[in-house]
Amino acid sequence: MSDKTVVNLDGNGLLLEQVVSVAYGKSLIAIPEAALANVRKSRSMVDEMVKKNQIVYGITTGFGKFSDVMVTGEEVSQLQENLIMSHACGMGEPYPVEVVRAMMALRINALVTGYSGIREETLLLLMEMCNRGVHPVIPQQGSLGASGDLAPLAHMVLVMLGKGEAEVNGQRLSGKEALRAAGLSPIRLHAKEGIALINGTQAMTALLCLSLHEARIVMESAEVIAAMTVEALHGIPKAYDPQLHAVRPHPGQQESARRLLLHLHGSERTTEPGELRVQDAYSLRCIPQVHGATRDTLEYVWKTVERECNSVTDNPILFPDTGDVISGGNFHGQPMALAADFLAIAIAELANISERRTERLVNPQLSGLPGFLTENGGLHSGFMITQYVAASIVSENKVLCHPASVDSIPSSANQEDHVSMGTTAARKLRTIVANTAKVLAIEYLAAAQALEFGTGKLGQGTAKAYEHIRSNIPRLHQDREMHPDLVMAECLVRQGKLAWIIDEA
Repeated sequence: MSDKTVVNLDGNGLLLEQVVSVAYGKSLIAIPEAALANVRKSRSMVDEMVKKNQIVYGITTGFGKFSDVMVTGEEVSQLQENLIMSHACGMGEPYPVEVVRAMMALRINALVTGYSGIREETLLLLMEMCNRGVHPVIPQQGSLGASGDLAPLAHMVLVMLGKGEAEVNGQRLSGKEALRAAGLSPIRLHAKEGIALINGTQAMTALLCLSLHEARIVMESAEVIAAMTVEALHGIPKAYDPQLHAVRPHPGQQESARRLLLHLHGSERTTEPGELRVQDAYSLRCIPQVHGATRDTLEYVWKTVERECNSVTDNPILFPDTGDVISGGNFHGQPMALAADFLAIAIAELANISERRTERLVNPQLSGLPGFLTENGGLHSGFMITQYVAASIVSENKVLCHPASVDSIPSSANQEDHVSMGTTAARKLRTIVANTAKVLAIEYLAAAQALEFGTGKLGQGTAKAYEHIRSNIPRLHQDREMHPDLVMAECLVRQGKLAWIIDEA
């Protein structure tokens, strides 16, 4: 029996972490019977429209600029297959499997609401592909983010037709071979199904789901790493006093201050105002304000994305209860584009302030510690170049933080004259989150090294974080190749244990 959990997709109540669980293969997908009943209801509406030769966009007409061209008879089904083949023109490296799986789950969750007119058997094939590990090869470049993620989703659907390519158990096969390997058969699309499958925001939303999951881990890791630096530099925790943050009651700021004090509780390394200095530099004193603003941004984006996970984002949308068919713009990715750009800026700030703390750790004029945290400076360079690396990555993040959402290039002969570039924004975001984990890994290594030049008990959270890194990476006594240490430290930041180390029993 499988030890995987099951996520029921009914178009309502899908949680972001459930998307992540499906993405990483920890959960299977199921569709409740009530949702399938809604699917059948909207499908009968499509069949009736085709039977009556009603003029409905994307069902009996062409797409985009061709929306005024009528399609009838047998061509109605051919239109859908032509749509998929013509739109599957992405470029670049393929998305990782976890992104593809998240896209599949999200598209199913939008279609099961019963507003899209897809057939039950088509939907179940997509579900079985995800559950049996048939992962379409989807190039990363090519989406304007309106009308949704056309090119990426078209590559997903190609495999359902026995075309394109898919990865099965790490092996890249033709779409037909991939389906056969999983005991599945290709389908032929009927009226409305092609546009229902590809007109949506699921590529950008999948990327945002995964980025948010990773960003939350990075956020919490940043807190305990910063606390280690505060101890190494004999910082002043009075700046984290709840009284101070009560009079500027931003929730993220208050939570950041609370967690810093929790990590530092019991520490003998911190100081009181006036003991060594009256107040600390901003990169220590203002951690709650900077980290807290990122926390608030993360929470806002999380709620926005979770709302999108449970939205209907194709066109046209069918309303079986009223008989209405409405052509609109729910496929427009602007909500996701702005959310991705906003979060990118916020996460990059964690890296910006982290690099400044690393500079304070390695600079003897600022730290009072041996230069570059080495016992025999001159012969050994210690952590000198690790700060260079952090500065380089921070600079790269600043370039990537230019918002994609402010750009728009008209398409489809100016019929689609404003687009979101949301998928570009979401792709950049995931890179920024990964980069920020690298910068924090460098601070983590440097802070652990710096703590070894002092004496006294560490705080309850920082002691655990110090033990965690030292159980994986030894102290630097003399110069050695630093790359493996940095890679391991990054793994420790991203794996999640460090993020919640204070919450362990």
